[in-house]
Amino acid sequence: MPTSHKQGKLLDQVRELIRTKHMAKSTEEAYTFWIYRFLHFHKRNGKWVHPNLLGNLQVNAFLSHLAIERKVSASTQNQALSALLFLYRMVLKKEVDFNAVRAKPSKTIPTVLSREELKSIIPNINNRVHQLMASVMYGSGLRVMECCRLRVKDIDFSRSQILVRQGKGGKDRAAPMPELTSQGLRLQLDLVASQHLKDIEAGAGWVHLPNAFAKKSPSAGRSLSWQYIFPSHRLSRDPRSVTHHHPAGLDSLQIRRHHLHADGIQKSLRKATQKAGIQKRVTCHTLRHSFATHLLEDGYDIRTIQELLGHNDVRTTMIYTHVASTGATGVKSPFDRL
Repeated sequence: MPTSHKQGKLLDQVRELIRTKHMAKSTEEAYTFWIYRFLHFHKRNGKWVHPNLLGNLQVNAFLSHLAIERKVSASTQNQALSALLFLYRMVLKKEVDFNAVRAKPSKTIPTVLSREELKSIIPNINNRVHQLMASVMYGSGLRVMECCRLRVKDIDFSRSQILVRQGKGGKDRAAPMPELTSQGLRLQLDLVASQHLKDIEAGAGWVHLPNAFAKKSPSAGRSLSWQYIFPSHRLSRDPRSVTHHHPAGLDSLQIRRHHLHADGIQKSLRKATQKAGIQKRVTCHTLRHSFATHLLEDGYDIRTIQELLGHNDVRTTMIYTHVASTGATGVKSPFDRL
């Protein structure tokens, strides 16, 4: 996004505070995007106006514009609202009253795949790692980023479970590990260990650590247990990382191996769905929806499923009752009795 000097300085303040609070990189990208959109919306005669000069009226006008003219979803408007709250309350230290027209929340039923459809889609994923990731997402109910961020230490073969660290809302939880993925995960861990040795020999081998732990035990960033299970094919320098002092006396950003990008598995899944001839719109989150729905159909308690999914409110989990065979799918239509 092109920015003026003043805009760039303000957005840099936002980024710095987000990083100080150890918020996710995706949050940083979303917040800076919406703050830029807000400032662009209120440009006067082609010139940028500092948000200190924009009050409740301008903030509410922007949010209403998103709902009425842009027709964004309620979740998108809420994201923009969160960004502006952060800007005014945390960066500018000002209170703003929000009284905008709110986008109407949509009541959509999740897309769910049948077991037969899953059997035709997952084997059609040509990439071995992507196929394993899809199997784990469906078999354990993981979100795509939870799957991408899995580390070696998160796999517990003895208890047949996968530990999800810092999931949505910063919560940890345990998820069941499917027996059918056990062999694939063991092979993947062996490959990660081999790759990690090569990285260390090349002077790399570092991986991103949670900020608090990075300060407590910085050397852990080069240990095998913290490596990503689904690592990127390339080494990179993390622009958000702190500088690392090298023996040569040069301070530079650590050379790290990040995890695979979520876009890759999304594309592989889309291609496999098309190849299988399935006309539903299938995303990685569809695998999570299918996990929850099939558990419900198998007779598991809704509270158990809530815990496995990491939902705060059981009402979020209850949406799967609308698509399970115990709901509308299991009802015999009266037309069939004519």
